[in-house]
Amino acid sequence: MSYELKGKRVWVAGHRGMVGGAVVRRLESEDCEVITAGREVVDLVDQKAVHDWMAKAKPDVVILAAAKVGGIQANNIYPVDFLYDNLMIEANIVHASHKADVERLLFLGSSCIYPKHAPQPIPEAALLTGPLEPTNEWYAIAKIAGIKLVQAYCKQYGRDWISVMPTNLYGPGDNYDLETSHVLPALLRKFHEAKKRGDKEVVIWGSGTPLREFLHCDDLADAVVFLLRKYSGYEHVNVGSGVEVSIRELAETIAEVVDYQADLTFDTSKPDGTPRKLMDSSRLHSMGWDHSISLKDGIRHAYSKFSIKTDNQQ
Repeated sequence: MSYELKGKRVWVAGHRGMVGGAVVRRLESEDCEVITAGREVVDLVDQKAVHDWMAKAKPDVVILAAAKVGGIQANNIYPVDFLYDNLMIEANIVHASHKADVERLLFLGSSCIYPKHAPQPIPEAALLTGPLEPTNEWYAIAKIAGIKLVQAYCKQYGRDWISVMPTNLYGPGDNYDLETSHVLPALLRKFHEAKKRGDKEVVIWGSGTPLREFLHCDDLADAVVFLLRKYSGYEHVNVGSGVEVSIRELAETIAEVVDYQADLTFDTSKPDGTPRKLMDSSRLHSMGWDHSISLKDGIRHAYSKFSIKTDNQQ
C-alpha cells in the first residue's frame, strides 16, 4: 500500500513520553499537522473525556504511544496500574477513533507480549503460544488486548489500522528513576552517579547473562512513519535492530560511554527476567526498512541528553 501523510492531522497520543516525543520529532519533517494533548487537556483513562476531545480534534491519523510503563520492579509493585490504566487508555482511544472515523491508527505494543520461552528470534506468530514472563505479565496482557482490539475493529468494521511491537527502547526522554526504569537507563544513571561519587563498584540486578536487543527511539519513530505509509495488514509487525547483547556487555558498553571503570557486582538475589529476547523483524526488513543508529552511538546520544539535564538540575 501507499498512504500519504501530507496534509493529514496526526494525533500522537502520549507525546510527552520517550516514544511519543520521538514520533513528534520525526513528523516534523513530514508535511502534516501534528496534534497533541497533555493530561491537563484530556485524561486518557476517562472514556467521555477522550470521546469528547476526539470529536473536536478530528484527527485523520492516530499514533497510540500513550501507556503506563516501567521496569520489572514497577510491574511487580503496581499490577493494577499497569493492567487497568493501559486497558482503559487503549480501549478509549481505539473506540473513539472508530467513532471519529479515523483513517489510519497505529498501536504501539511491547516485546513483552511474547511467551517467556518463545523461540528465538521471536516471530510475530509466537503471540499467545505460551506463558508470559511473570514479572511483567500485567503490562503484557494489556498490550495483547490492545493488539486484539485493533484487529477486532479491522475484522468487524474494515478499519485499515495496524499494530507495531518494538523491542527494548531507549533514548532522550527515557525514565531514569531507579525504582521504575528499564535496564539501560537504570545502568546509565548508576554509572553516572558512581562516577560523580567515585564509587569502586556498580551493582547490577541479576546474573548479567540475559540477552537483550535494544533500539533507539528515533529509529522506532522512523519505522512508525514507514509502516503508516507502507503496511496494511491484520497481523502486528515486530520492530527491532536484530542485534543482541548480554546485560554484562551492556554494562561494559555503558561504562565506556560514561568513561568510568568500576567493578561490576551482580546481585543474583534480584530477578533476571526473560533469559533471552530477540525479535524476528524480518517482515519489516523485507519491506525495506532497517535501523540506522548503532547501540554505542545511541547510548552516547542518550547519555549526553541525560547528563546535561541532570547537571542542570543540580
